[in-house]
Amino acid sequence: MDILNKLQEIFRDVFDDETIILTNETTQDDIEDWDSLAQINIIVAIKKDFKIDFSMEEIGKLKNVGEIVKKIEEKL
Repeated sequence: MDILNKLQEIFRDVFDDETIILTNETTQDDIEDWDSLAQINIIVAIKKDFKIDFSMEEIGKLKNVGEIVKKIEEKL
C-alpha cells in the first residue's frame, strides 16, 4: 500500500469521515475540521503507523498532504 493511501485511512479515521479523498495538493483548508488538535492526532497516528518521528519544526513546515508524504518517505 502506498503512503498516500495509508494517509487517507489515517485522515478518515481521525476525522471519522469515510468520504475524504486525499491528493498531494490537499491542505488544511480542504478539510473542514482540520484544526491544530486534528493536526496533532494526525501526526500521532502517522508516528504510530509508520513508526517514525517528527520534530515540531518539521510539523510546522508541512503545508499539504504531498509534503507529509515526502517527509514520511525521507524517514522510512
